[in-house]
Amino acid sequence: MNEKVAVLEEAFDINKATEIVAHPEAGGYVIFLGKVRNQSHGRKVLKLIYEVYDEMAVEEMKKIREEALKKFRITDMLIWHRKGELKVGEGTILIVASAPHRKEAFEACIWAVDEVKKRVPVWKKEITEEGAFWIEGDKAVPVEDYYGK
Repeated sequence: MNEKVAVLEEAFDINKATEIVAHPEAGGYVIFLGKVRNQSHGRKVLKLIYEVYDEMAVEEMKKIREEALKKFRITDMLIWHRKGELKVGEGTILIVASAPHRKEAFEACIWAVDEVKKRVPVWKKEITEEGAFWIEGDKAVPVEDYYGK
């Protein structure tokens, strides 16, 4: 996997990701790794299921990466997102920004995470001890409410 933007079913290789954005001018590398946590909205999470419109997601992540390269003084950026069924502790999103200095890398990474969450067509379903919930921003909607059951 040498792509700087991807939707993956397999676990992330953080070392490989860092190598992909390596640049001789880069002195700062910021890595954001999102993971499945064991609780959400007061419920115990058993697993997450990410559904992704792959082609559209990759195109939007490419746009975010290109915007970040123009907006921030970074040398490179990688954006990977997982899809499918993920257990507690597994990586969900990986963003790596390389830059001459740490401040630019941090700012670009924070911005990119926020943009991915806003713009990329990824749907998250939490499977909890109390049932399944689609997550929309800060709210959880029971799956049966989506399907009229």
